[in-house]
Amino acid sequence: MDALGQQRLNKLERLRARGINPYPHSFQRSYRIAGALALFLEQEKGGNTLPEMKLAGRIMAMRGMGKATFADINDGSGKIQLFFRKDLLGEKYSLLEDLDLGDIIGAAGKLFRTRAGEVTLEVADYWVLAKSLRPLPEKWHGLADTDVRYRRRYLDLIVNEEVRHTFLTRSRIITAVREFLNNRGFVEVETPVFQPLAGGAAARPFIAHYQALGEDLYLRIALELYLKRLIVGGLDRVYEIGRVFRNEGIDARHNPEFTMLEAYQAYADYNDIMRLTEDLVEHTATAALGKTTIEFDSKPVNLRPPYRRLDYREAMKQFWGRDIDKYPDTVSLRTAMEESGMTVDPKKERGKLLDELVSTYIEPNLIQPTFLIDYPVETAPLAKRHRDNPKLVERFELYVGGMEIANAFTELNDPLDQRERFKDQVKGRAVDTDTEVIDDDFIMALEQGMPPTGGLGIGIDRLVMLLTNRQTIREVVFFPQLKSREQDHD
Repeated sequence: MDALGQQRLNKLERLRARGINPYPHSFQRSYRIAGALALFLEQEKGGNTLPEMKLAGRIMAMRGMGKATFADINDGSGKIQLFFRKDLLGEKYSLLEDLDLGDIIGAAGKLFRTRAGEVTLEVADYWVLAKSLRPLPEKWHGLADTDVRYRRRYLDLIVNEEVRHTFLTRSRIITAVREFLNNRGFVEVETPVFQPLAGGAAARPFIAHYQALGEDLYLRIALELYLKRLIVGGLDRVYEIGRVFRNEGIDARHNPEFTMLEAYQAYADYNDIMRLTEDLVEHTATAALGKTTIEFDSKPVNLRPPYRRLDYREAMKQFWGRDIDKYPDTVSLRTAMEESGMTVDPKKERGKLLDELVSTYIEPNLIQPTFLIDYPVETAPLAKRHRDNPKLVERFELYVGGMEIANAFTELNDPLDQRERFKDQVKGRAVDTDTEVIDDDFIMALEQGMPPTGGLGIGIDRLVMLLTNRQTIREVVFFPQLKSREQDHD
């Protein structure tokens, strides 16, 4: 504990010596600060005065003026000024000497408006609710270190109003997504986080050992295969908003633990899901922000449907400048990519290479909402082949602001085709991926009969990034993954 911390410890002991419990069990407040301010403004219009009320919050500023002290407290809903008068508080006024910025207090009194026009609580009594033993970082330059902000998010939330607003908006976004799907007749469900096979996506899983069974299990990399089992079981519209885990790299748009929405609708295809997706995004923006025209990365974006449909092959011609049909196998495609100046991983098969081309040439150019549609079959082993071209699948990805937001298919429901596609995926998978992708139990479910189905996956974190204009996923995840380090507990 440094000198400042020791000073706070000394104040803590003085409070206890005066018979004050600096960590009481509870405090019954009358209103949150935002509610109290709104009520005051309403009563003020009618010329009425409010009775005494109790408020609570963390001290963010204190200004002593001899026999009077002003303080600002914040309870997360808003900030209010407190006015302490020695002649009103008597001996208890001296207790202010043992309070610090960051302490949490409760105060009782009446609201009034100062000569400067600020709504203020004139304190008739007050209580220490939590003595802070560590000083707050200085608002503008004491918490500029992003590593500290992410490791100690509680400090970030205390001192940065904009950060708190971002996460409150995140909550509204998720609520709006649920509201939209519930109103469309979807049922929210939960599926296993630990799974015997890592399926539903091409990603390296995290492995956990289940001691009771003596078996290794995988943290799920997708929600898909279990949700489709429920479609087989007769739940025609299902969705889940859940955490998924991929043992891969960390960058501005990827965190190994992230939140995914997956929704499946029986008797629908990818055209139906495109309409569902654009309606969902519009509804969510309107509900969470009150508007559909936003700014992302300094560019205006209009989220009002309909969204542009862009053919995958035509997009490659437009942005890469080459026709992918001229490179039908891995070797020819790799050669063409190297000719374009790209460094190509020799272990990757054609589907992965095509994904790289999208990320490099197409994705950065899709600023307004765009459905990239009709992908080569190698890119999506769980998607149904295109009804007009068996070399393609009925798949779309939604791009907004130069970023992938959603991925969707007309789902493959032919169990024989699915088994062969799984086998092809195993043959062509990268040598550094140690996961078996043939899920016999899932194929058995398909053999029972799954109706025509459209499926949708939306990265919730990226949707939040888009709607809050944040350029990195770490800004929209409360506790992003960081490399462990020795913590400084001095």
